[in-house]
Amino acid sequence: MGLFSFIKEAGEKLFGGKDAQAATAAAPSQDELNATAAKAIETYIGTQNLGATNLQVAFDGSQGKVTVKGDAPTQAAKEKITLCCGNVASVTSVENLMNVTNPEPEAQYHDVVRGDTLSAIAKKFYGDANKYPKIFEANKPMLTHPDKIYPGQKLRIPPL
Repeated sequence: MGLFSFIKEAGEKLFGGKDAQAATAAAPSQDELNATAAKAIETYIGTQNLGATNLQVAFDGSQGKVTVKGDAPTQAAKEKITLCCGNVASVTSVENLMNVTNPEPEAQYHDVVRGDTLSAIAKKFYGDANKYPKIFEANKPMLTHPDKIYPGQKLRIPPL
């Protein structure tokens, strides 16, 4: 599956902000900050109910890199876990080393740009704008509504 690149400033705000400012008084080590960020990402993956087991998440803040290991029930779950990790603010790359119980063909990916809609993306990849629900379903539960995509987000584009 390889290493996936993401836009650092886009995505869920799982760590940093007020927590990071409050933590500067105690001056935690980089290892402690990395462990806290990894735990936040692991918790976020867990909330998506993707069926992963033996999940291990590591974060390297100096590189903005997440490494994730464990077992995924399907290729789609593995790909969604990659997106869960990468669509987090401050993450620039994800190395997904997960095993897949039921292998399937890999999906393509699309980086959302300003003005994109799921219909336009479906037209580009499938030749039919009305196939946008396939992309929406492939990105659930990270997407909650077909109109709520944002620039910098990476989406799974499954084969038809």
